[in-house]
Amino acid sequence: MSAMRFSESVTGTIQDGVLVVTIDNPPVNAISAHVRQGLVEALDHGALLGLVVGMVVTGAGRTFVGGADIKEFGKPPVEPTLPEVIERVESCDKPIVAAVNGAALGGGCELALACHGRIASDMASFGMPEVKLGIVPGAGGTMRLPRLIGTIAAIDLIGSGRMIKAAEALSLGLVDGVAADHLDAALSLVHDLAGEPLRRTGLLDVPATEQAAVEAVAKKVLSKSRGQTAPAEAVRLVKTAAQVDLKQGLADERATFLRLRDSTEAAALRHVFFAERQAGKVDKLDGIAARKMETVGIVGTGLMGAGIAVAALTVGYRVIGVEQTHEAADKGRERIAGTLDKSVQSGRLAAAGRDDCLARLAVTADAGQLAAADLVIEAVFDDLTVKTELFQRLDGIVRPDAILATNTSYLNPDEIAAATAHPERVVGLHFFSPANIMRLVEIVDCKATSPDVLASALAFAKRLGKLPIVCGVTEGFIGNRIFSAYRREAEFMVEDGAAPHEIDAALEAYGFPMGIFAVYDMAGLEIAWARRKRQAATRDPKARYVEIADKLCEAGRFGRKAGRGWYDYASGERMVVPEVTALIEAARAAKDIEPRHFSAEEIFTRLLKAMSDEGAALLSEGIATRSSDIDLVMINGYGFPAHKGGPMFAADDRA
Repeated sequence: MSAMRFSESVTGTIQDGVLVVTIDNPPVNAISAHVRQGLVEALDHGALLGLVVGMVVTGAGRTFVGGADIKEFGKPPVEPTLPEVIERVESCDKPIVAAVNGAALGGGCELALACHGRIASDMASFGMPEVKLGIVPGAGGTMRLPRLIGTIAAIDLIGSGRMIKAAEALSLGLVDGVAADHLDAALSLVHDLAGEPLRRTGLLDVPATEQAAVEAVAKKVLSKSRGQTAPAEAVRLVKTAAQVDLKQGLADERATFLRLRDSTEAAALRHVFFAERQAGKVDKLDGIAARKMETVGIVGTGLMGAGIAVAALTVGYRVIGVEQTHEAADKGRERIAGTLDKSVQSGRLAAAGRDDCLARLAVTADAGQLAAADLVIEAVFDDLTVKTELFQRLDGIVRPDAILATNTSYLNPDEIAAATAHPERVVGLHFFSPANIMRLVEIVDCKATSPDVLASALAFAKRLGKLPIVCGVTEGFIGNRIFSAYRREAEFMVEDGAAPHEIDAALEAYGFPMGIFAVYDMAGLEIAWARRKRQAATRDPKARYVEIADKLCEAGRFGRKAGRGWYDYASGERMVVPEVTALIEAARAAKDIEPRHFSAEEIFTRLLKAMSDEGAALLSEGIATRSSDIDLVMINGYGFPAHKGGPMFAADDRA
């Protein structure tokens, strides 16, 4: 029988007495209004066809249903709503089986849950990531998932928003089977279910679970949410599923979903979602092709270089690491291998994958081997002379078409490029440590960087799975320049009367994982101290300068690794100590500053203003292209809470 069309994105064919309904709404089969309308038409049609014993719902391409249509965000709802569609699926008199061909996320997972059976392909995955957008599932997910897989697993999945693969879905009981030919297996399951009492997920009892175990998983999930509302509401709803009937639970879930959807938190997370879709888009690169890159050279295999190497190896690049001596090269290889081993131990990488990575790795003291590299990244000491001399040496080694990238944090890459024979092939790739874990990469478009080199750097970062933010040349680029302004404001407040732990507490209450002075201790105070000493000769003598951090360094208080910095760490925990308090008081007295009290609100308001003002300056200077890029840098590199939207969004929201 020829294909039937139920809407612009939903078609059907009859196979072996089963109506196979296919959702085809590229790129991710989002459950748009025309998808929902088409599904209802298909259900009505299948219910009336006497020759059809049941139905299969599947997706075209690599996705089952990727969730809601983001183009409908913020617009009035269009009938039928997803809860209405899902109720129709679950209450259908004929068996409906989901043949999950790829990702079933959000509403897609809820649709699969409402079916009477679920067969997954090897490539299928499942998840309810709504909490990452500041909302909860709104079409029965918090009620049906615990009925199917139990309260503990449902709290974990919905509260964290994590995605699981087919094998885990099978072990949890989310699917009835995993098959290479998922469609054939789904057709077979329809015939098995035909004429039998149907298992309607919403009518199942939630499996009994020990309350202590439920509370333990809830505590674990919420400990990672740092004050966000949606995970707490998701956990509450999943717990409720065991205490109320389906109708009550669905009403509570829908009301919670609608309330959260209109919240500032959800608006902030939607802003971040759309910002990530925009990140890395550069108008001048339209039509510019990236160069083919297979081999990456990395000069310097310390913590940063090793992290970059691991990131490149795990996505398939061949890596050549270069050190100054054979001994250093051996240690570099050990460092990279050790990081790969940790990835295996944590389950992020299979043992066979680690072996494959090591087979593509060479670490040597022979810089001549970089002649084979398509891209060479320097990860050496952040000193202008060291870096420029290295790039001049590389001019005589690498191929004419090779790209040279500097990983500098603060130095001017234009000066480094100008010292080379081919400045047009130099670009900045500022990774954040540890580079194999941190998503953010600032891609610095230097004055002479050619468009295809910039396009190639972007393609490289995206292949690594990184979040690339393109910026112009300025000291510290986007992130460190804003961080410097924010740190300066924090130090002004300390000098004026706020205690470092009060400032850290205000930041952590807002949602930062760690306050700024605790971050300084973790990173080490001596790096910034060395930089301040280098800048002392050119510093404006009229500009306010706080010497407290310098005094800490002079006293040997270099941070956590020294056991003492802004705080003491002798007990393993960070502790406020009289020695630092006395040092701060002495600095105030030397300037005749009468200390005053700062409220948590004033502390954070001033820090936010320092960040957003510096961000506005970066935009006006053309260093940053979009304010949303600035938000992404601060969220992904500096711990600004995503559910607050970043400093530019948060400042606008407060205005």
